[in-house]
Amino acid sequence: MEIIRLAGLLSALIITGCQSAVEANTIKSERAAPEEWYFTFITPKALPALVTYAIVMDTKGNAYSFKTLDKTHTGPEIVGSWGDRPRNPPGYWNKIQNPPKYITFCWDSIIDKKVYETRLSFSASLDEKMRKPAGHKNYRGLEVYYDMMIIGLAPEGKVTAWLQDVGKYPNYLVTPSSIKTLSGEQLDICKGITKHPNGYKYYGETPDFIKGKTYPYGNW
Repeated sequence: MEIIRLAGLLSALIITGCQSAVEANTIKSERAAPEEWYFTFITPKALPALVTYAIVMDTKGNAYSFKTLDKTHTGPEIVGSWGDRPRNPPGYWNKIQNPPKYITFCWDSIIDKKVYETRLSFSASLDEKMRKPAGHKNYRGLEVYYDMMIIGLAPEGKVTAWLQDVGKYPNYLVTPSSIKTLSGEQLDICKGITKHPNGYKYYGETPDFIKGKTYPYGNW
């Protein structure tokens, strides 16, 4: 009888284990909708810029002020044009509770040797886009969500935005409802905000990279 009970217990454990494995696999193949959304900045190779301050309002009306921001990344493979998949690692500071509705940010364009103030606004359709699954999965078999916006900073003060995708999939190019970039006497929020109060100087690989090339060093 004890043997039978033991055998029955083992069978029950095996069945339970199999069910748990199936449930675990089912859960593992799904990813919950995002609870936070991110924004991040990127520049082309050797054409440096630095974001110094940002104000964001999300689609629920929450306002955020960022004096401390994640690093402005450089894409070493981005030469001559953005291509369709500039990628950034996730950050720590640049996060909000809902997709963005408005973003205003200040940035030092070292390559242009000036401060810019860029204002972006986004439609309700972008909010929907950033909340729904992208329609494909990542290499781990999990649903992909567009929970990170990448903002590209190029010479001439040109700004481009995407929703970051994964792997072979191109980023989703964002068309803002409005975009405006100011400089010089037009600066408002960004007046006096810079990490280069004593002026700009090219450094690192920039001098050699731009030598013999024509400004703005690509089609942005």
